[in-house]
Amino acid sequence: MILSTNTEPQKELFREILGKSIDILNGQAIADPVEIKKLAGIHLEQHVADIMAELSIGTVFEKTIHCLGGISFPDIIANKYYGVEVKTTIKNHWKTTGNSVLETTRRQDVERIFLLFGKLGDPVEFRYRAYEECLSEVVVTHSPRYLIDMNLAADNTIFDKIKIPYDELRRKSNPIRPIVNYYKSLLKEGEELWWVEPTDSHSVSLVIKLWSNLSVTEKKNYTMKGFCLFPELLGSSHTKFNRLAIWLSISQGIVCPNLRDPYSAGGRVDLLINNKKYIQVPAIFGKLQESKREIVQFISDDANEELFRNNELFYDSVDRLSAWKSLATQYSKKILDSNYYDLIPDLFF
Repeated sequence: MILSTNTEPQKELFREILGKSIDILNGQAIADPVEIKKLAGIHLEQHVADIMAELSIGTVFEKTIHCLGGISFPDIIANKYYGVEVKTTIKNHWKTTGNSVLETTRRQDVERIFLLFGKLGDPVEFRYRAYEECLSEVVVTHSPRYLIDMNLAADNTIFDKIKIPYDELRRKSNPIRPIVNYYKSLLKEGEELWWVEPTDSHSVSLVIKLWSNLSVTEKKNYTMKGFCLFPELLGSSHTKFNRLAIWLSISQGIVCPNLRDPYSAGGRVDLLINNKKYIQVPAIFGKLQESKREIVQFISDDANEELFRNNELFYDSVDRLSAWKSLATQYSKKILDSNYYDLIPDLFF
C-alpha cells in the first residue's frame, strides 16, 4: 500500500471547509427540504463536492476537490490526502450500513477520511465526523461492512472493541480476521458466525441442497468431515449438532432437517475392531469406523484450511491427528459407559 508522507497537512482548514459545508447544507435543508431530499445518493455527492470546491477558493485546497463517483472510496478527495465519504438515509435516524472492511476500492493516497451524513427523514439534517469515530459494529451483506452511527459515543467504536486502531487495521493484509476473532469471542454455546471468509480454494454454491437429495458418496463425505471438524459430535451435549448444522447450511449450502439420523440411526450396533467384538455400542461409533481411513487423510492434509477455520485447537498443533484423537477421546467418554472405555484406543485407529 502506498502511504503519504505528508502528515496532517492543513487539517484544521479542511475541517473548517467541512464545517461550513454542513452549515450551508443545513441552511438549504431548512429553506427547501423537498429539494434537498431529491439529492439522495450520487446527486448529493456532487452537490457536496461543489459546495466544498466553492469554499476552498483562495486556500491550498483550491482546484483539488473532486467527486470521484462510482464505487470509489471515498466519494470526494481533496489535495490527494483528505477524503469525504457521503452517506444518506431517508429515515429519521443517524445509522446506516457503511463501506466494506476490506476497502478494496480505497484511493491509496488518501490518508484521512471524514464521513458526511445526510439524514433525509424529517427533519432533514447534515453532520460530519471523522470516519473511524462513527463505525460502531461490523455487519454482513455479501461481505463484512461497517455499521455507521453518527451518535456513537467516544471510545465505543468497533476499533475500541477489538483494540486495534482503524489506521492499523486497514493496513493489515487480512483486516477481517481480527474482527472475526472478536465476534467469535462473544458467541454463546451453539452459536457460530454465519459469514464464511472467502479463500481461493473455497466457494459456496448459489443453490441450496437438501441432504436427502445428495448422493450416497456425498453423504458419506460430509458425515466424515463432520467428525473431523466437529469432534463434539462424539459427546453427549444436546447441542452437539449445532455447529455442524450451521457449517453445512452456510459454508456448504446444504440443509439437513434431522442431523442425528446420518450419525445415530439404528441406536446401537455391534462392532468388530482389530478382531475384538464390542456389543451394543452407540451407532455413531459405527459411522466413525466406516470413515476412519478418510478421517486420517482429511486431518493429516497440511493444506486443509477448513480444519483450522473451524477448530482453533489445530493452529498450534504439530501433530494434528493426535490432537484430534485427544479431543475425540474426551468427548467419547461423555457418551460411553465406563465399561466401554477400553474400546476407545481401538476406536481411534
